[in-house]
Amino acid sequence: MKLTIERAALLRALAHVQSVVERRNTIPILSNVMIRAEKGRLALSATDMDLEIVEVVPAQVAGEGATTAPAHTLYDIVRKLREGAQVEMQMSGDKAAMTLRSGRSTFTLACLPPEDYPLMAGGELPHNFTLQASELKGLVDRTKFAISTEETRYYLNGIFLHAAKSGDTAVLRAVATDGHRLARVEMLLPDGAADMPGVIVPRKTVAELRKLIDETELEIGIALSETKIRFTFGDAVLTSKLIDGTFPDYDRVIPTNNDKVLEVECKPFAEAVDRVSTISTEKSRAVKLALERGTVTLSATSPENGTATEEIEVRYNAAPIEIGFNSRYLLDITEQIVGEWVVFAMADAASPTIVRERAETSALYVLMPMRV
Repeated sequence: MKLTIERAALLRALAHVQSVVERRNTIPILSNVMIRAEKGRLALSATDMDLEIVEVVPAQVAGEGATTAPAHTLYDIVRKLREGAQVEMQMSGDKAAMTLRSGRSTFTLACLPPEDYPLMAGGELPHNFTLQASELKGLVDRTKFAISTEETRYYLNGIFLHAAKSGDTAVLRAVATDGHRLARVEMLLPDGAADMPGVIVPRKTVAELRKLIDETELEIGIALSETKIRFTFGDAVLTSKLIDGTFPDYDRVIPTNNDKVLEVECKPFAEAVDRVSTISTEKSRAVKLALERGTVTLSATSPENGTATEEIEVRYNAAPIEIGFNSRYLLDITEQIVGEWVVFAMADAASPTIVRERAETSALYVLMPMRV
């Protein structure tokens, strides 16, 4: 194997694939990236056995072949090479080492045989559809903050993607919840997705997917079965196992009769929550909202630091109510609001609250209140 490639192209591809590789691996070959030189191109791939990414970049290939090299070390080397440099990669005769040259720098990396590299099993992915990068970004960004990190409830450790009905309209819906807050975002159902099974895309896959979305403006191909999902971005392909579990019936926790409606300008409200919560030291960072006609008073109390209050004008005409929220959760949700106004629909101080944009109906959030 012998090839020459531009540093920038190699670095971009390595940045994508190496982030899949776990820092600590009991299986040595899983610490490596697979390098395959073919006619006019270099294919790089990495896997952790649950998630696999393959990226192809143009290269001048003088000799075809394949090897595996330590992923993080290779990435760090290429990252530290000079901008605009050409990188030459060559296998030694015994195939146990690979030489990398750039300018006056030479590195020799220990390699493991490509035959030992695990491949994610194939299998049919019968459901196929495409989404614009901006559409997939919207589904991911507005739900991923609510993914649970509690390993015991593994079925909540991802985004639930499924076909659903919103009134008479068929929609593709993304849902995430950690038991304290829930995010539900939907868009018109794309062609080919009508019969798709409901699938839970794991948290790590969501994080890798989000990095790839940022670097494309093309359509993204999605293919899935009940156990796997594949995202295709031009030169890169991300394949992942799905979480084998049943996502809870989230419709049951979305209240339908919350009659106390608060409308408030999102940015000033979020800034006020952030200011007031500074006083609060405990992990929950609780903030109390005291609602009266036309105003809301935000307050926080801390035995060590004292108290903080701030009053802002709002649109509210229902009966007075006092309700408490985790300020971090409140801010996570207000960050997703694109428009100027945010609407809170409440029932009482102990029941779930619905949060949404005033002008935009595709996203809905549910937030559990706290005792304060």
